[in-house]
Amino acid sequence: MIFRRLIFLLFILNFFTDTDAADFKPPSRNERMRAIGTLRGLQPDIRNAFNPGDDFSPIPVPGPHDWLTIHKEPGQSYQSYVRSGPVRPEGRRSIIYFQPVGVFQEGKSPSLDSLEEYARAFFTLEISVLPALSLKDHQLTTRINQYTGKRQILTIVVLYLLQKNMPKDAYCVLAITMEDLYPEPSWNFVFGQASLRDRVGVFSFARYDPAFYGEPRTQDYETHLLLRSCKVLAHETCHMFGLYHCIFYHCMMNGSNHLEESDARPLHLCPVCLHKLYYTIEFNVRDRYMELLKFHEKEGFHKEAGWIIKRLKNIAR
Repeated sequence: MIFRRLIFLLFILNFFTDTDAADFKPPSRNERMRAIGTLRGLQPDIRNAFNPGDDFSPIPVPGPHDWLTIHKEPGQSYQSYVRSGPVRPEGRRSIIYFQPVGVFQEGKSPSLDSLEEYARAFFTLEISVLPALSLKDHQLTTRINQYTGKRQILTIVVLYLLQKNMPKDAYCVLAITMEDLYPEPSWNFVFGQASLRDRVGVFSFARYDPAFYGEPRTQDYETHLLLRSCKVLAHETCHMFGLYHCIFYHCMMNGSNHLEESDARPLHLCPVCLHKLYYTIEFNVRDRYMELLKFHEKEGFHKEAGWIIKRLKNIAR
């Protein structure tokens, strides 16, 4: 039953070719500006926050193996997002829960405290990290991948457990794990899977660790792994707020087919996607950027910290 209700399969390895998708052309400047939506009636500083200026790049032309070459994406403007009727986090359903699955070993995994701090700054909502699920205690279905020799967890069982045990005050619950995942026996792996109707999802950080592929960990490994993990954490949680993949700007919400494409995405939302999230959560844009800046400086995300400093100056003009 739950499998039929899944409406997103994220970051799949089982690629298919769509001849229409191969003809993707980046939207024009006018199309990008229309996608941001009307800014009439907003205070000047808020209006400036959704004016791209020179802080955002148009989405690049996809390469032969990139997401938009393989997958047809219609795009989601601010107007179409509003018409979709996204559910706002309010009242008794306002907390984002993260459910660790398995072990997050210090020095070999992203810090759960850091992930919680980042999500709180990004979404400006209360974040709660639940006690970790043990693979043995909850009888999750696992297998050994025939190609990698690594253990994998069957995603639909995790989604069922999340839906069954969802706290009453949860806006959504997302399982995070350092274990690899698979959605059904015929698939090699999947980075993540979600059911938006049920407000549950699961995704893995395992393949963001170079050691997964037998490669050495570099000196800045922990910073790099945390950055990758923050990026996918925010991307997947934004899906739970009804945001589709972005086809307008180079944005955190761009789809990705492979690790190189995922790494190339920025750690921030473009004006189209930021406007959508603002519509649903109604945060203070400047305060949100300030909290993210504090986090980036603390964790050594120097490039993104510099971008936010520049962005705040442009918003203040």
